[in-house]
Amino acid sequence: MTSLHSTCSTITILYALVLASSMAASAGNYYQDFDITWGDGRAKILNNGELLTLSLDKASGSGFQSKSEYLFGKIDMQLKLVPGNSAGTVTAYYLSSKGSNWDEIDFEFLGNLSGDPYILHTNVFSQGKGNREQQFYLWFDPTADFHTYSILWNPQRIIFSVDGTPTREFKNMESKGVPFPKEQPMRIYSSLWNADDWATRGGLVKTDWSQAPFTASYRNFNANACVNSSASASASGSGTSSSCTSNSASSNAWFSQQLDSTSQDRLRWVQKNYMIYSYCTDTKRFPQGLPPECQTS
Repeated sequence: MTSLHSTCSTITILYALVLASSMAASAGNYYQDFDITWGDGRAKILNNGELLTLSLDKASGSGFQSKSEYLFGKIDMQLKLVPGNSAGTVTAYYLSSKGSNWDEIDFEFLGNLSGDPYILHTNVFSQGKGNREQQFYLWFDPTADFHTYSILWNPQRIIFSVDGTPTREFKNMESKGVPFPKEQPMRIYSSLWNADDWATRGGLVKTDWSQAPFTASYRNFNANACVNSSASASASGSGTSSSCTSNSASSNAWFSQQLDSTSQDRLRWVQKNYMIYSYCTDTKRFPQGLPPECQTS
């Protein structure tokens, strides 16, 4: 049971971190908001910063990261995934902090043979502990056009959404002893890489390098979020930002957003029809008992 002292300490730490941030609500320009971090030219920013592409060949994949760190926010990114035979490839798009006790919120897209569906893989890490995987098929072809993949992260919950439809909710259950990401600012990362040792059918299907280069495309990045000022000081900023106090944050719907009844119905529809794996039903994996957040969700 959480003591009054620890509760007050947590609130104090959270308030201090939020005060050390600034609010940003901006439609992104990839030159301005991101750094290409690896790939030796395989990652490209095009169309005056409106489009970014990642490529993978047998020699290397590629990746990028945000210039800013965020402490809570709603992050939207439109992706068009690797078309055709994408077996063995993984396109990752996630938030992560650093260090051995890192926090992380993951979207990963696991490629497949032509005609077979992509798998949307999600996970949440807190204080270095993950093992909270849920996987889904999508109800459309994610290679034919761009679709919006969103992470809403506030002090009460994390909501994964696809084109505005919620696919997963991870609630803050610290009262039950479940760690929740709320004190470590996180950057946005994305990469396209070869993972044919596990990505497709447990590694049975390998990457067909005759199809290379594989390319994923990104556009219309938007962050309505609290930006950690120490991380963003050296980044080239745009527009105006206000102090991210509790008052200004509460005027932004995402900071206290929860699923209304319509969104809850849509979430149940996705999980009933398109979820193919949840750690919360994997009794073989957890013979000693399911994790506490699963017993109440």
